Amino acid sequence: MRHSSFTRAASELGVTAAAVSLRMRNLEAELGKRLFARSGPKLQPTPAAVALAASVAEALRMMEDAVGSYRRSAQPLRLTVVPSFASRWLAPRLPRYYQRKGSTPIQLDVSIDVRSGAEFDMAIRTGRGDWPEFEVTQLMPLDSTPMLSPRLAATVPLQSPRDLTKLPLLQHDDWPPWFRHAGVRSPRVRFGAPAYPTSELDAVAAVEGTGVALLSPTLFASLVREGKLVQPFREVLSGSSWHYLLLKPGEERAAVRDFRAWLQEEMSSGR
Repeated sequence: MRHSSFTRAASELGVTAAAVSLRMRNLEAELGKRLFARSGPKLQPTPAAVALAASVAEALRMMEDAVGSYRRSAQPLRLTVVPSFASRWLAPRLPRYYQRKGSTPIQLDVSIDVRSGAEFDMAIRTGRGDWPEFEVTQLMPLDSTPMLSPRLAATVPLQSPRDLTKLPLLQHDDWPPWFRHAGVRSPRVRFGAPAYPTSELDAVAAVEGTGVALLSPTLFASLVREGKLVQPFREVLSGSSWHYLLLKPGEERAAVRDFRAWLQEEMSSGR
């Protein structure tokens, strides 16, 4: 119908003109109606062919839309996230994301390394934003303050931040700047365990009474509410590092942009 030519139709389909002619003869025999009349080198469609072509075109459009919709819904966005952010912030809020109309399923990968862009669609990492190979969006500052189990806190009167030096501390690079922020100069500290690779493991060790951990009061507030940890002092160190969303340069997929917008909305709402 579009080409008015078996030859041009055959070229588009990648078959011979004779094959197209045979298919049309077979179709006319099956329908019991003529579809084309020859007018010199061109084919003249009959009224029956015009009506059939319109119906078939609509059916093909609906099939294409259905397959496209299935592909969009069946292919989740691959999101790799650092452990503490995944378990303490993202997981409790994901149900709200799925309540949004047209939300795309999220396939979570919890890890701390920055992987090849071929392995994910989006990444949430902690650092200073120096990933020049990605499009970087600030999400929230990484804040930290001492937290410890009530049992360990009961062993020493904690009247000032300096009193923490009487307890074993869990290793963290931000202890010196936190003590400076709290007004403690040249503290003599002792560490009670080897360094743990994630804040989540620091929190577990702190709950067990191994030592005092530097943890985010934003991410680990639930452990304080549940009485598993206490935050003895109000001083919070903030802004040395941030949680960032990493996208591949030129990423324009609506689903990715929508998820980023949702993250930013949740951050600004403070829920």
